[in-house]
Amino acid sequence: MNIRTRAVTWTAGLTALLAAVVVVSAGIGHVAIPPRTVAAILLDALVVPVGVSLRGAIVFPLLGPVPAPSIEYTSVFAATVPDSSRIIVSSVRLPRILLAALVGVALATAGVVMQGFFRNPMADPSIVGVSSGAAVGAVATIALSISFPFGLQGAAFASAIVTAFVVYSLATEGGRTPVATLLLAGVAVQTFLGAVISFMLLQAGESLRQVVFWLMGHLSGATWDEVGLLVLVLPLPLFVLLVHARDLNVLLLGEEDAHALGIEVERTKRLLLATASLVTAAAVAVSGVIGFVGLVVPHILRLIVGPDHRILLPTSALAGASFLVITDTIARSGAAEIPVGVVTAALGAPFFLYLLRTREVRSP
Repeated sequence: MNIRTRAVTWTAGLTALLAAVVVVSAGIGHVAIPPRTVAAILLDALVVPVGVSLRGAIVFPLLGPVPAPSIEYTSVFAATVPDSSRIIVSSVRLPRILLAALVGVALATAGVVMQGFFRNPMADPSIVGVSSGAAVGAVATIALSISFPFGLQGAAFASAIVTAFVVYSLATEGGRTPVATLLLAGVAVQTFLGAVISFMLLQAGESLRQVVFWLMGHLSGATWDEVGLLVLVLPLPLFVLLVHARDLNVLLLGEEDAHALGIEVERTKRLLLATASLVTAAAVAVSGVIGFVGLVVPHILRLIVGPDHRILLPTSALAGASFLVITDTIARSGAAEIPVGVVTAALGAPFFLYLLRTREVRSP
């Protein structure tokens, strides 16, 4: 079976799995909804335009009021479901589920890239300090009441990007960025930012509970605006990473061999690092620090589909989405909701230790 056929087969299978997970998850909660009803609600959301009419007006300077077009839609399936179930699924559960799926895609994909980039099975999306940087921005916003454009998410995203840039700058000398130096710089910056976060926690006062909840990773209170934000931000960088899957394969051979095979090593390293950091920053900004998704999921998929990043990247993305939707469903299904980061760590750490004991954790 060639690479393209394998990629299509695994992608189709994991897409079907994700669809099933979404349907089942949307029916789980304090008000149980049958999967058939959930599926009908989701299918009913598929609409097609059926006409255009002129309603109202837009007032332009000098031109005055101009008729505004309004597009009319109709549902493809027009399923009949209880209004209460429709509201619960479409307004409460679905935004959270889709946000979990998008964050899972981002973290798992970034984890694949970082493990390949560093040729280290312990690498994860936060290895260059992106998560710690985001945490500094978020904690400063919550604990110190520092205002920032676009609120907490904007502060977390901006500080994450700045941290990644600082780590890269510290590790770069003479136009070259040795991977070992980059790793050490990331560890040092993470340690320093951990001290900054600890200091701000001492100043948090009554907001301490909110800060800790954010640091544990959460998806509660998800909105369609956050889903739309990730839908706008993620596709392009994910496409860039997928396009450079072959280059990532070649980099696994070593930088000298990659250069001999025609890869612009430093340019490719900068592009991969920047793109993976952007993807991680976007995910952490809306969800807090959720661990183990970007560490465990790539390992599992590497054992199943092999080390070829042309297959590993899309399959890890889909598996990461399913994994985070499942863990978030567990997190919100108890008598009291717990942060999803606690669940991912509780499930991910023992499984990772199992792989380690069975010698199935190996370098990319």
